[in-house]
Amino acid sequence: MDVIGMILSEANMRKAVDRVKRNRGAPGVDGMPVDDLPGYFAEHGEEIKASIRNGTYKPSPIRRVYIPKPNGEKRPLGIPTAIDRVVQQAVAQVLTHIFDGTFSEHSHGFRPGRSAHGAMAECLGYLEEGHVWVVDIDIRRFFDTVNHDRLISILRMRMNDARTLRLIRSFLRSGVMENGLATESEEGVPQGSPLSPILSNIYLDRLDKELEGRGLKFVRYADDCNMFVKSRRAAERVLASVSACWKEGCASGRTRRNPWSSLRTRASFWDSGSGNAAMAGGSGWTKRGSNA
Repeated sequence: MDVIGMILSEANMRKAVDRVKRNRGAPGVDGMPVDDLPGYFAEHGEEIKASIRNGTYKPSPIRRVYIPKPNGEKRPLGIPTAIDRVVQQAVAQVLTHIFDGTFSEHSHGFRPGRSAHGAMAECLGYLEEGHVWVVDIDIRRFFDTVNHDRLISILRMRMNDARTLRLIRSFLRSGVMENGLATESEEGVPQGSPLSPILSNIYLDRLDKELEGRGLKFVRYADDCNMFVKSRRAAERVLASVSACWKEGCASGRTRRNPWSSLRTRASFWDSGSGNAAMAGGSGWTKRGSNA
């Protein structure tokens, strides 16, 4: 499969330029606005494609910004340069074409034709069927802790195209510019880049397949995953089982390095039938009202 040829095709690159310009967004570290992209690629597009083919293309560091979260914390975002955004978008379009059809029907985040509304509809369907206990898996700091080697290994299983994998790795390791200082990225997928949504779904697809193999009813939206069962006892059993699987490598069937070791989990139960939350932790159960 000539993946790099698909990425650098005239139609795919033109579509990427149009998409990045339409999405607007702030400039990266070089200050180039997206409105300059059509003229820039008309003049330098072949040069950029040649550098990608021969492996000399070097992405710029992303510009780090922070946005507030509802809990008072701040979420780090990375803003690539407009040029890098176009190349990432071109890669993302081809990866979506290759991988999206293989993803779980229970995965809703950042996929064509899917949305948070679809995820909520599936959740409500499970609740109406009586699966009123929810095991909530929160993959904390997921985007910051993705293991690069593991991600490239997953990609290689489906598309063993050395130039494409090298290009993707260059974006993963392009670094971060913050307060005038650039640091290299050793792990993680920057939120805010066109590549991060498809790469996160590719990385977490194995979790989806593991949950499907266990016959669990679940819904995943990006790094949030809920599993639905009918009783507290079943919820306890599922939580213990999934937590153990996560620590041991999630169905790897081997004693190699845990492919999920860079991820962290947090789980709670929600008894939506009584309107109370029941949270499980190391010290046992606590009850709280639905307005807590």
